[in-house]
Amino acid sequence: MAFLQRSRPAPAPVPEPGRMSLRTKWAVVGAIAGGGIGGLLATGSSALAVYFARRVITPARQRASDQEVLAVIRDGSSLQVIFAATDDTTVDGTYGFFFDNGKGHARIGRIVSYSPADRTVQREVEAVYAGDLSAARWGWWSGALYPDPAAVGLPAEDVLIDVERGQAPAWLVRAGGTARTWAVMVHGRGATRQEALRAVGPALELGLTSLVVSYRNDGLAPSADDGRYGLGSTEWRDVEAAIAYALANGAEEIVLFGWSMGGAICLQTADLSRYRHLIRAMVLDAPVIDWVNVLAHHAQLNRIPSLVGRYGQLMLGHPLGRRLTGLSAPVDLKAMDWVSRAVELRTPTLIIHSVDDEYVPYEPSALLAQRNPEMVTFETFDRARHTKEWNVDPERWERLVKAWLRGRLAPRANPGGVMAPVGSTGGEPR
Repeated sequence: MAFLQRSRPAPAPVPEPGRMSLRTKWAVVGAIAGGGIGGLLATGSSALAVYFARRVITPARQRASDQEVLAVIRDGSSLQVIFAATDDTTVDGTYGFFFDNGKGHARIGRIVSYSPADRTVQREVEAVYAGDLSAARWGWWSGALYPDPAAVGLPAEDVLIDVERGQAPAWLVRAGGTARTWAVMVHGRGATRQEALRAVGPALELGLTSLVVSYRNDGLAPSADDGRYGLGSTEWRDVEAAIAYALANGAEEIVLFGWSMGGAICLQTADLSRYRHLIRAMVLDAPVIDWVNVLAHHAQLNRIPSLVGRYGQLMLGHPLGRRLTGLSAPVDLKAMDWVSRAVELRTPTLIIHSVDDEYVPYEPSALLAQRNPEMVTFETFDRARHTKEWNVDPERWERLVKAWLRGRLAPRANPGGVMAPVGSTGGEPR
């Protein structure tokens, strides 16, 4: 979920046809900021603040191909690839590699050799799902290993979920028998539903039917009316629609899985949805717990002065700032600060977060667990970077998730004292 390319100069925003003139926009900015930072408006820093704010909420049309392929080696039936060594390619584990502008997709396995002096790393290629890897020169690294459920060996149905502006595609992977508890899986910002396929196997082992969803502005579901991310403040309605679909098709309880911004979306769903009493538990991987913290982190990464970064946040949350950002409504960042709202979280939640996460700092996750230990269980990983905990150690990730969920999905007594089966709705809503 990188918002900006690090160390790349930020261009000034380009006026859009039919929008306010630049002079008028700065007048609006002045109304927001007041006289206290009037000096800022007289500099190019104000343009940088606008640029930063817009980049946070604007879906990218295409992922940046920032990973270089140096050579592809074929040895009989096996294939290996030499990458330029980066923080991503030098970490053990299994990953996805997308190339040819996303039309190609390979599954990359173990490290064969690593030369720090040459800054190269050679890795096994476990599968090529699409495209000609031998012709690839650039691509991007991903935690999404598989293109679809079939590649994981899972039978799935393609279903459509009615959302506000049309229908959102989803994969439905049914558990055996009559599963009364469904897992609704929510990918992160700039990712796709492929990201969630890593969790479907463990969910099936627990007897959960999985609904792997898309949501507004992710390239599959219908776009929002403003074409902007709400950072969870709007996307949760699409997850609520997915829950409604599940309930209409036999589900009685829900477990939410969320990655990165998908975690923020799940938290909003558990807070605001009319079905919140049916959400039995949440499993959140590298979730955004506090957007102010994340945005400050990205401003620092990209050498944006802290005052400019804070000013960009102000634009996102102020009614007048939407004229600059393109939002149809302001984004309430305080309402999505779950460190401050820790005691209000009443859904049992497992958070898994790597301590070296380069995009979403782990400290807010730790603070949420510290402030609400009754509801939140926190597990850390090392060297997994952002949302790749499963990729680094799938056995541990799955063991943690299954053990924790078994405890939360254990049979519980209904009001009459008879134990209800796992997945049923025995007992009163929380």
